[in-house]
Amino acid sequence: MSLPTTGEAPLVVQGRSGGLREVAGRRFLLSLLVRKELRVRYRASVLGLGWSYVKPAVQFGVYFVGLGLVLRQNAIGDYAVYLFGGLVVMTVFGEAVGNATRSVVANADLVRKIYLPRELFPVSSLCVAGVHLGPQLLVLVIGALVAGWSPDPVGLLALLGALVLVGVLALGLGLLLAAVNVLFRDVENVVDLVLMVVVWTSPVLYPWQRVADLLGHGSTLLAIYQSNPLTVAVELVHRGTWAHASPGNAAALPGDLGVRVASSFAIALALLALGQWVFRSLSGRFAQEL
Repeated sequence: MSLPTTGEAPLVVQGRSGGLREVAGRRFLLSLLVRKELRVRYRASVLGLGWSYVKPAVQFGVYFVGLGLVLRQNAIGDYAVYLFGGLVVMTVFGEAVGNATRSVVANADLVRKIYLPRELFPVSSLCVAGVHLGPQLLVLVIGALVAGWSPDPVGLLALLGALVLVGVLALGLGLLLAAVNVLFRDVENVVDLVLMVVVWTSPVLYPWQRVADLLGHGSTLLAIYQSNPLTVAVELVHRGTWAHASPGNAAALPGDLGVRVASSFAIALALLALGQWVFRSLSGRFAQEL
């Protein structure tokens, strides 16, 4: 005999995440995780969130003095703006990916005890990195204005595009690495090592022309270097701020940036899809492994 229909929603097997779409419906829970992570990070701290201003400023000072003054790598006009624009990209990317890689393991108690979309943890790490991005952007904008920057619509769109590109790329990598890190804890150490050198893989501390001179203009290796989504994101930030700080800066930007922006977003979206697939495939083993 069939049971009467009550009009209630069908039963859902718990433990199976709905992916990033389910995270979008758990925004309140996401905000709680973000606030928790910020409270833990700045617990018993006098400056609190003010450290998000101090750390990038110190990093900028070390690179600017070491490379710009001591080693005299400041042949680039408005080198301070050029340098800090690239550092903003690398800092937010490094924080988002590094913290996302550890996010599931760091919340092992929650994973073992209750059901919630596991993707919340890498996404919350990305949101925390976004909170710290605000002060860095403020410092960058102020520095660019002091250098003579005149905002233009294309430049502002380029700056926004850079932030979106870094966010998609970091989330895709974060999902992938967070899932694998649950099974192999060595992953987070490898990620730390890679993030230490990744700043040298894009034109942050040096002009891209030096790489072109080394690898050869029009070479396949140069094309691979310029197709790196992080390189494209750095160049977009340079286009948005540094390029209009002084006359002649824009001419130093590489050509075909629009084509490389499109290919970089395609790579980032493909990586996001791969990261989501791997994360969902392994998420059923998280509680057992932790």
